[in-house]
Amino acid sequence: MRDPRIEQLARVLVQYSTHVAEGEKVLIEATDVPTEIVESLVDEVAGRGGLPLVSLKSNRILRKLYGLDSEPLMSLHGEVERFRMEKMDAYIGVRGFHNMHELGDVGADGMQTYQKHWFHPVHMDYRVPKTRWVVLRWPTPAMAQAAGMSTEAFEDFYFDVCTLDYAKMSVAMDPLKALMDRTDRVHIKGPGETDLRFSIDGIHAVKCDGEYNIPDGEIYTAPVRDSVEGVIAYNTPTHYQGTTFTDVKLTFRGGKIVEATSSDPERINQILDTDEGARHVGEFAIGCNPYITWVMKDTLFDEKIAGSFHFTPGAAYDDCDNGNRSAVHWDMVVIQTAEYGGGEIWFDDVLIRKGGQFVLPELEGLNPDELKGV
Repeated sequence: MRDPRIEQLARVLVQYSTHVAEGEKVLIEATDVPTEIVESLVDEVAGRGGLPLVSLKSNRILRKLYGLDSEPLMSLHGEVERFRMEKMDAYIGVRGFHNMHELGDVGADGMQTYQKHWFHPVHMDYRVPKTRWVVLRWPTPAMAQAAGMSTEAFEDFYFDVCTLDYAKMSVAMDPLKALMDRTDRVHIKGPGETDLRFSIDGIHAVKCDGEYNIPDGEIYTAPVRDSVEGVIAYNTPTHYQGTTFTDVKLTFRGGKIVEATSSDPERINQILDTDEGARHVGEFAIGCNPYITWVMKDTLFDEKIAGSFHFTPGAAYDDCDNGNRSAVHWDMVVIQTAEYGGGEIWFDDVLIRKGGQFVLPELEGLNPDELKGV
């Protein structure tokens, strides 16, 4: 018997996140996930008159392909998948992993070749700007272990977070989006030498309220490309291209990362040297999901943590474009709650959040205690 929570999640993804309508073509791309969620998605798409196309993948097989570091091979995959993606109206990506370090030994060159010739042309250049899409992780024992939880407790947490009422959360986000749209100067302060200044003038904000990522709960914009000055010390682990980095600290001058240190200084600088845009920032976002309050070493969860923000080296999104182009898009997270050392966010010399709590009256509806009652 299929878990009813899986069917509920499939309804959220198909009806709310991607708004599938009759006759629309939907790519369901499933990587290392149970067949039950794929079956539920097929049933839900077909039940609304859509045309489900299914692609099943394995991280172990992808590791083999990336490790070949072959431009002709990656270009071939990119061309074939781009052709398929161009036929789609919507995309649902469900991604699991049995070993979060499965791609850790591929090597920087192999991952850069994949990013440039496969991932970027298919996903960043086409899927993100030109389809209705949603991406989510699937709960696995490996994720539960990374989160420091039992498998059963993690699954319960996962379904609670992923099936919350995102439509109501969206309404609570409106005042922060409006404030970001009229803000020029941002100043972020925090422990570990964090003192960062940049402008978001003229670059509108976008609500992430369950239509693109599940779980969701962030509002993002982008810094004016050359405006970033100062230092940011990230206080959470960040997992990218198969490697987990800790103690990441970036120094900016004129919008460019001029110094990068971490637990693996060689690898982080290899990634940031992928192309010219990788040393500039394409996204600044504020997290506000009230049910996600601790680090899970999974970006799709960690970037939504209540009281957090992320500051992203690499490509900007088309709907919030500061002109930065890169094969890299690396969401790195800072948590500013008291448990993680605190911190402040200022907009145009006005304090808007301190210690992870919004302090302006019009924004208090986004604080965790308020949102949990939404």
